[in-house]
Amino acid sequence: MHQLSFFPSRTMALYVGRLFLVRSFGILFALVLVLQTLDLLGESGKILAVAGNGDAEVWRYIGLRLPQIIETFLPFSVLLGTILTLATLNQNSEVIAMKSAGMSAHQVLAPLFLAAFLVAAISFAFNERIVARATASLNAWQKVQYAEIPRETGVRSNIWVRAGDDLINAQTVQTGDPVRLTGVRVYERTGGVLSSILYADSARAVEGGWEFTGASRFIRRSGTVQPLGTIVAARGVRPDQFTLAQVKGDELPFFQLRSAIADLEAAGRPVDALKGVMWHKISGPLSAILMPLLGAVAAFGLARSGKLFIRAILGMALGFAYFVADNFALAMGDLGAYSPFLAAWGPFILFALIGEMILIRTEE
Repeated sequence: MHQLSFFPSRTMALYVGRLFLVRSFGILFALVLVLQTLDLLGESGKILAVAGNGDAEVWRYIGLRLPQIIETFLPFSVLLGTILTLATLNQNSEVIAMKSAGMSAHQVLAPLFLAAFLVAAISFAFNERIVARATASLNAWQKVQYAEIPRETGVRSNIWVRAGDDLINAQTVQTGDPVRLTGVRVYERTGGVLSSILYADSARAVEGGWEFTGASRFIRRSGTVQPLGTIVAARGVRPDQFTLAQVKGDELPFFQLRSAIADLEAAGRPVDALKGVMWHKISGPLSAILMPLLGAVAAFGLARSGKLFIRAILGMALGFAYFVADNFALAMGDLGAYSPFLAAWGPFILFALIGEMILIRTEE
């Protein structure tokens, strides 16, 4: 058997890959069934408490919530499917037979990597086509407590815009022609230090800037307030910088989110947290490829030594440690403590190195 061949045996690759996929999707089905039932027990009362809601709304909730549960627990299912598959092969001495035939540890795991890559591709497509839309619809429905969703009014609230060193806050933004703002505050800064605050009751977009009415300026150094009346300020600030919708990364597919991030970045909005979410839309599904590597500890070692159960627990611990690290990194990315790339890819790279190190030590 050729040591450099990634799949030394086509029959063995199909056998192991099919075993892995059947177990992974079987575990996923069982998890989704239980978790959807428990989730529905908690939410059905809220749904049916709204006048006019009935069985149709309950089924609508299931249709919107089910994709989220599948997205969340698919990597867990792949991890458990990996451990169950490898532990079974080990217990039946099939791994020993493969090793005796000259297969390396990487060659034993190769069918699992290929099958996991297929799962990752399916997961990415599923998230893009179904999960993002379902999440947006469910979030909008939950905001109104499962009542009928009102039509879009064109009014947005508490919008922040950066203009050079200055920060502009509007309590409300009314889209239209022209765009109108109310409750406006312009935090005027010099070298990053606040020098004055420009207040205005309202503002509207005009040629070359914004017409502020009922304006006054608070001078920080002197502590005085200067009445200004109606003035034109915030020159160069475009109306679309205020009318851009507040973007939620989990509600948009990858390419739409990337376009929205570009628009927000051009408008001076902070986008690092969204960039982390965007890159995690790729690293998240790819985590399925890590699971055979992290669960490989259950495949090697003599089953009769009595340590197979301990090896399976160790594989589960490595997998769950990855999920904890992944969620922690995303949280740090939201806080700005981690860069977007590190938040999305740091745990993936770290645990890929850990898994590879354990596999190499197993080979030795």
